[in-house]
Amino acid sequence: MTELKVMQTAVNVATVWTSPDSPRPLDEPALGAPADAAGWTRAMTLEEKLDLYAGSRVQTQLLYGTPVLVSEERDGWAKVLIPEQSTGKEPRGYPGWVPIRQLAGPLPESDGPWAVVCSPRTVLSFAATGECLELSFLTKLPVTGETGSRVRVDTPHGAASLPRADVRIVSAAQPQGGDPASSTRPAGGELVRQGLRFAGLPYLWGGLSSYGYDCSGFTHSMHRALGLLIPRDASDQALDGDPVPPGEELPGDLLFFACEQGRGRVHHVGIYAGEGRMLHSPDSAGRIELVGLAGYKLAEEHCATRRYWTRRAVVPPAVGPQARRPIE
Repeated sequence: MTELKVMQTAVNVATVWTSPDSPRPLDEPALGAPADAAGWTRAMTLEEKLDLYAGSRVQTQLLYGTPVLVSEERDGWAKVLIPEQSTGKEPRGYPGWVPIRQLAGPLPESDGPWAVVCSPRTVLSFAATGECLELSFLTKLPVTGETGSRVRVDTPHGAASLPRADVRIVSAAQPQGGDPASSTRPAGGELVRQGLRFAGLPYLWGGLSSYGYDCSGFTHSMHRALGLLIPRDASDQALDGDPVPPGEELPGDLLFFACEQGRGRVHHVGIYAGEGRMLHSPDSAGRIELVGLAGYKLAEEHCATRRYWTRRAVVPPAVGPQARRPIE
């Protein structure tokens, strides 16, 4: 078996490609270090966004500091596995290719607290240079201390700090504690409340950041905000979780849709928002939206409902008193 090298993501958002040949010239902003996730997504036309899927170019994305396992390096590219994104494609983690310049060596293991970004975006300031880096919702970095309104963190580029108001500080042990049946477990309604903060955010195929989510990236991320790890893709999400019988849906449940009027391949997922509504990231032409299910174009393709929100948190959650600011 190939020896795997542990590395970490060294740009605010690294796009994970199907192969080193997948990017187009127009994707150059997403390939740099630093990467320009905002500029890249904003500049693409609808046709260019559709080609990310139709051309099988993009697999998923990584946030700053996310660990990866590198199995191969070739011509400036690294073949990676992402343990935090489970998939039926590979038991060790989601596979794909990332430019090596967007990766760095791992940080020392930390048993201390973590700062999880709970604002849609925030700005990281580096102590040595004074330079700044905008970070996405759910970026997670180890805490080294606090000073006034700032939280000091360790990063792939050295010591830095974040606004205290934009993060939630969680101990490494905290997410493991608690009884799944206790009254303190995350409520399904919190998934909806978190998701509504991103209403109006444009869809991005493969997107897993607050610069753009695809349908399953959105559901995956909103669960992660509560400390819950679910599979990365809709097809895998539909196979796990607790089945929910028709008519017993509760806010926070996941609704799945399949081709051939619900009998074929699962191709979409959304969050049940209560009162016959769904919150979802629809397609490359759309934005995160709240829609009524009655008469909706996908209603006849509904094939399953699954519930994850009753499970125990396993990763540092972003939900906290600061986690109410909407996307700008």
